[in-house]
Amino acid sequence: MDDLLALLDTRRSTPSRLLAGPGPDDATLQRMLQSALRVPDHGALTPWRVLLIRGEARTRLGDLLARRSRERDPDATEAVVEKDRARFQHAPVVLAVIARIQAGHRIPEQEQLLSAGCVCFSLLLAAQALGFGAQWLTGWAAYDAVVADRLGLGEGERIAGFVHIGQATQSAPERPRPDPSAVLTEWQGGPA
Repeated sequence: MDDLLALLDTRRSTPSRLLAGPGPDDATLQRMLQSALRVPDHGALTPWRVLLIRGEARTRLGDLLARRSRERDPDATEAVVEKDRARFQHAPVVLAVIARIQAGHRIPEQEQLLSAGCVCFSLLLAAQALGFGAQWLTGWAAYDAVVADRLGLGEGERIAGFVHIGQATQSAPERPRPDPSAVLTEWQGGPA
């Protein structure tokens, strides 16, 4: 139990620009997923799937983002377009967690989406436990219909996050964390 709490207590995101190869091999990716998919899943719907993006696919995705950046904003500076082109070039492995929302199901859509979010977070923990740095990102590309179409998303699917995984080239920065007592309140009951 102490090891699990230590992992949670030391969890931090490694910015994707600080990630490099080598990334996890296929066996290590399967091990990450084995743990990361053990998330709350009301109704056992499996309301998510995972898309692996690595190698030249990262370059093709970057090229797509650069084109979309120009389409979305014809006045975008070259620096903005190139930042979008490079967005997936740092980490050797990117896992896109795709939420598969079943509209009208007895399990509320929010619970299905939250389950996919848990997969993203669990991937961060699994990556760290196996010695990798990782960062969960979204950005405009996660919400763009053209990007979704090119990634093969179907009806009811949306990107919950892109989890970038690789070797940290430097220590992940720490940031101030909230004091638990400052965010905890106890409800005493209200009027009947």
